Amino acid sequence: MSFDIRPVHPADREQWAALYRGYRDFYEQTPDESVIDGVWSWLMDEARDFHGFVADRDGTLLGLAHWRHFDRPIVARVAVYLDDLFVAPDLRGGGVGRALIGAVEQVARDEGAPLVRWITDASNETARRLYDSVATATPYVTYDLRVTGS
Repeated sequence: MSFDIRPVHPADREQWAALYRGYRDFYEQTPDESVIDGVWSWLMDEARDFHGFVADRDGTLLGLAHWRHFDRPIVARVAVYLDDLFVAPDLRGGGVGRALIGAVEQVARDEGAPLVRWITDASNETARRLYDSVATATPYVTYDLRVTGS
């Protein structure tokens, strides 16, 4: 299957939104168009450090990746964080996810960043097969401290 990886463009709004709804559905998030609108506004805001790539096959979007920078004080370096990665379910296993990760990796390489980091659900076995083939799982455990009143 041939496709291009490129930055997300304003004209991608509807197809991107369909993919991002699929991503949120996968993680069993309550449908919320304000989230879709908010994330889109981040992607379109050049002043914000939040970026997106899409996989495009002749004008049809196949997948998406969102990334940003983060500081790593322990090594005094800036790295790249892959926030979201999603490929249309019927296209998984065709190299789209690997290519999207590769595009984010290229950003890190071009910027001299030492790594790309991301998290996934432990039960996401399909994605973890891909992730295990391109990266090393860490021994770290993630915690979320829910802030009340926010």
